[in-house]
Amino acid sequence: MSETRSNPPGVRFLPNAVTVLAMCAGLSAVQFALNQQLEGAIAATAVAAVLDGLDGRIARLLDATSKMGAELDSLSDAMSFGVAPALTLYAWQLAGNRVGWVVALVFAVCMILRLARFNTLLDDGEQPSFSKEFFVGVPAPAAGLLALLPIVITAAAGGDGWWSAQPTVMVWMLAIAALAVSRVPTLSLKTVKVPAKLVAPLLVLVALLAAGIVTYPLISLTIALAGYLVHVPYAVYRHHWLANHPEAWEVPPRERRAIRRSQRRLGLRPPLRRRVAGAARRVRLPRRNGDRDRENRRSYRALGLRHRSK
Repeated sequence: MSETRSNPPGVRFLPNAVTVLAMCAGLSAVQFALNQQLEGAIAATAVAAVLDGLDGRIARLLDATSKMGAELDSLSDAMSFGVAPALTLYAWQLAGNRVGWVVALVFAVCMILRLARFNTLLDDGEQPSFSKEFFVGVPAPAAGLLALLPIVITAAAGGDGWWSAQPTVMVWMLAIAALAVSRVPTLSLKTVKVPAKLVAPLLVLVALLAAGIVTYPLISLTIALAGYLVHVPYAVYRHHWLANHPEAWEVPPRERRAIRRSQRRLGLRPPLRRRVAGAARRVRLPRRNGDRDRENRRSYRALGLRHRSK
């Protein structure tokens, strides 16, 4: 990334200052956890995630991107969403547990490896065009917040439960670490384009979310994190569909949906095949009359017609 010299030094300093503030907020979560201030630890990590999403956008808007800023951003993410959540969970529930310390180390190392792979993929020019719509694995801010979900539920419930037991916390940390370093695709909001007719409904939705966060912050955060986990199967399905349909890589999402609907309407599906024992490849067997009748009925229903029985 190139640094623009026409901007005053104060403008170039602003994105890096936001990054440093994000790192300070993430590390402050450890101090709150040591004092058993769970809500403070959650709020500090959430502030770090918000600032992390702002620093890059501010740098691009001000045309103040630089190599130093990119390196500082990766270091901040490693500290705020790798080291800080690991130490926060260890100080909260795993202190004195040797296995818990090993789990905390594994989580921090996996987050750092995830960030290193992310930086490597930025320079990979062989990725298909649709790959910019996805992250490879769960991104660092989301993984850091997801790791703290047991603390969020404990603070929301006002007490401990099975979700705060040491085995549950350790298994949860390992599961989130595995998602972070996995090849599972997750959606990236950077490429989402909002149609003009959806601007007003989305603004209303944002207002409702803001009201929920102000009124019930912990419950709202729990629902948001659960919703993020629910979206992962959809992201996997969408990535798989795009990988198998190169003709849809360069078209807008609305036209992609039209392509999927037209394929379903026209019945453009792979033919039913049966494997013959001992054969090296799949061989299509002749259809029985019942199979042909069922296929004819499905075709008539797809066209909005009725099939007249003989």
